[in-house]
Amino acid sequence: MKKLLLLFIFCIISTVTFAQQIKRFNPDTIKTIVIDSLVDIKSHRLNAQDFIDAVLADTSFYKAFQNMKRYGFTAENRIFTYDKKNKVDGKIYRKIIHSNAAGKHRMEYVAKTDSGNMFKKNGKYQLYTVEMFDYIFMNAYNSDFTKGDALPGAGGKNESYKDKLKTLIFTPGRRVKGIPFISSKTEIFAGDMRGYYYYEFARGKYLDTIPVYRFRVRCKPSTSDGDTMIKEMTTIFDERTFQILGRYIDMKFSNMFVDFNVQMNIELNSFEGELLPTKITYQGNWNIPFHKEERASFLIVHKDYKKE
Repeated sequence: MKKLLLLFIFCIISTVTFAQQIKRFNPDTIKTIVIDSLVDIKSHRLNAQDFIDAVLADTSFYKAFQNMKRYGFTAENRIFTYDKKNKVDGKIYRKIIHSNAAGKHRMEYVAKTDSGNMFKKNGKYQLYTVEMFDYIFMNAYNSDFTKGDALPGAGGKNESYKDKLKTLIFTPGRRVKGIPFISSKTEIFAGDMRGYYYYEFARGKYLDTIPVYRFRVRCKPSTSDGDTMIKEMTTIFDERTFQILGRYIDMKFSNMFVDFNVQMNIELNSFEGELLPTKITYQGNWNIPFHKEERASFLIVHKDYKKE
């Protein structure tokens, strides 16, 4: 359970960015936002606290995943794992047609290939990272967002971590309890943490047409590595509705208990007036004592949504 709990913190969701921090194959090739200019937020009758309050109160990401229950869609998923030299040692590609007709979730694999060192002899994934992302984002198993068969091994103690997992993914910026030397560092808008960060504002276009604000929280250059865990968190707001359309998060931390370097990006778009997830990307290395170091990248794209 400690391994899973440590992994949860690396799965915090995340805005649009193009620069990944880990030098290796980058699966995130879809560029979706163009920044026009810096914003004088006072002229827009906004202040930093307006953006902070919106980030902390937001439920749109969780609702977007719940909204998938009413749609059929196509998912394309690419997963890569790496050795210590950042050379690819495992690949998975899947193209899946999801149907939720009559409230029953079905999946049809149009394509499914894998190569390299992805699975153990018992058929389970080599890496907790891959297993957890498979669970959260409905790659192979049904996730908590739709009804269906449970993740193998779920239930019992695993079940008790679901609420914590949802909090970590869908409400970033809050304190996360139960992780040594890290819990308080996730609460980046708290008074004792604010001094470590700059707030930046810009305007731009998302998907070439949607006017957006970009609210970027990033560490000051003078900040020591050990003082913060979240190095950057950028959130994209629809300028017209103030809905959150995307979030990027960059996390790094190292001590005697854990060492990780993770970047994650999630993007939403509106279909028939409802927000739905369209892209999830992840780059990450993490290591804890007495466990194999894990290195992985993901590109998950959802498209062709149809109301069912």
